[in-house]
Amino acid sequence: MHWPKLFFKRADGGEKSGVTGYMLIEWKSVFSIGLLHFKEGSREAFHTHAFNAITWWLKGLVVEVHANADNILDKFKLFRPSLKPKFTSRDCYHKIIAYTDTWALTFRGPWKNEWKELRPDGEVVLTHGRKIQSL
Repeated sequence: MHWPKLFFKRADGGEKSGVTGYMLIEWKSVFSIGLLHFKEGSREAFHTHAFNAITWWLKGLVVEVHANADNILDKFKLFRPSLKPKFTSRDCYHKIIAYTDTWALTFRGPWKNEWKELRPDGEVVLTHGRKIQSL
């Protein structure tokens, strides 16, 4: 069982993601709430999440790019600050491209034990701590 962690900062999505998470609470078996800071740019890999999330864009401009498991681009969607939240399913292959310094408030549901990334050399399955899951 994962116990709640309160008020901490860390790279969100890996050290090279360009995203910093200022987590108010992270209780992986229940929920998480945090502020996300996206630097201009994007991660290379499309990815899913271990959780479903609801996100409010507070400042900045991003494009979400969706892909399917064959790494074929499915759609693009622009997000700006809005009262309307964005829902991200844990099964959605996507990546976020920040066009400016961007901030978001995120509410995340319970974590599953694994999620996926589509890397240039193929798909990998990750688990807690971003460890590659042996197949």
